[in-house]
Amino acid sequence: MEGVYKLSLLSLFAAAVMVSSTVEVPTADSDEVWLKRAEDAKKAAREAYNPNPQEVLDHCNTHVHLATDGSNSTRRDLHRYHGPCTATNPIDQCWRCQKDWARNRMRLADCSLGFGRHATGGKGGKIYVVTDPSDDDMVNPKPGTLRYAAIQPGPLWITFAHDMIIKLSEELIMTSNKTVDGRGAQVHIAYGASFMLQFVNNVIIHGLHIHDIKSGNGGVIRSSIDHYGYRTKSDGDGISLFGATNVWIDHISMSNCQDGLIDAIEGSTAITISNCHFTHHNEAMLFGASDSYSEDSIMQMTLAFNHFGQGLVQRMPRCRWGFVHIVNNDYTHWLMYAIGGSTHPTILSQGNRFIAPPNPNAKEVTKRDYAPESVWKSWLWKSEGDLMMNGAFFTQSGNPNQALTSKGSDLVAAKPGAYVSSLTRYSGALNCIKKQPC
Repeated sequence: MEGVYKLSLLSLFAAAVMVSSTVEVPTADSDEVWLKRAEDAKKAAREAYNPNPQEVLDHCNTHVHLATDGSNSTRRDLHRYHGPCTATNPIDQCWRCQKDWARNRMRLADCSLGFGRHATGGKGGKIYVVTDPSDDDMVNPKPGTLRYAAIQPGPLWITFAHDMIIKLSEELIMTSNKTVDGRGAQVHIAYGASFMLQFVNNVIIHGLHIHDIKSGNGGVIRSSIDHYGYRTKSDGDGISLFGATNVWIDHISMSNCQDGLIDAIEGSTAITISNCHFTHHNEAMLFGASDSYSEDSIMQMTLAFNHFGQGLVQRMPRCRWGFVHIVNNDYTHWLMYAIGGSTHPTILSQGNRFIAPPNPNAKEVTKRDYAPESVWKSWLWKSEGDLMMNGAFFTQSGNPNQALTSKGSDLVAAKPGAYVSSLTRYSGALNCIKKQPC
């Protein structure tokens, strides 16, 4: 996803030609709506940025140790469950072992780790049940549809009445303070467009199947209850983050999108992607779209407990500028490389398992772009506790003694890569049944 979405006089004129005369097309003054959202998004990003990222890393790694080593110490409700539940990592142990998860759905908002751990989504708001999988009206969405729910003001916890396949006609423009919670139903976002999180704050997306996503054609689309405007063609990402802050993406099964699976650009930050299962895709994740957009330096991302599986080629992820913590993920397939980047991102790989492909020319986990070794050798890319299999190797760079915090203290070691098969065992969308532990 490397395009820019904006209104313009030309766009608005085109919209006027394209739509029926019964539809009011906003004037160029509508630009002020998106300018205000962009301003608010930058403020939220600055507030969410953590100048001492080691605090976040240590917090995450400590809770993995507590979950797997038997301690019942807690942070909010994160703890090890002593019972028959088979949840294997601290995020899942926070909620999956509770029989009443369906009556206490918002408990989920207390369970995240990593840079996106402050995302509470729709917690504290009403629960909205999607009953209608259709997506026919972009300007006046039908009540009961996902599009209608996504544009409502204030916190909202969105659930689904039954199994459904939702073919979005155009990109789904989310508003802030929303949770999309697929638990209790098999919900597929497929064969059409998908999620756009543009200049939003505080969003959770959980428990969905997202696959076979196509780019939208653009047109007049409502972005809130009091605003709509002309949109350019969407890229075809599974989930697009454009200036988004405090986002948690958890237990998503994703494959085969026209562009990326998950792209995060334009100063998006405070993001956790966890417990997801990714398959059958070329360029999986793009974090930072331009070598010239230095505002992506604010980007802070956590990838934890994900499974990068069959049919993946590259970009798991591909990073620019920011800070990416990749911890306890299972990389069982890639064709070209797993982790890449340009423009000096900081990448810390801890406790992952990398199983290289048979191709002798694709054993290297890492790939640097658009820079000679004399330049990239100063980029901080570290591998700690990773399990390398079938000839896989991670080319490190930067000062190995560089501190990640002003305190200069040692990092809490991640759980070693040998534990990854257990920690990622239940990646992807789950089949949760009400009144039973999930």
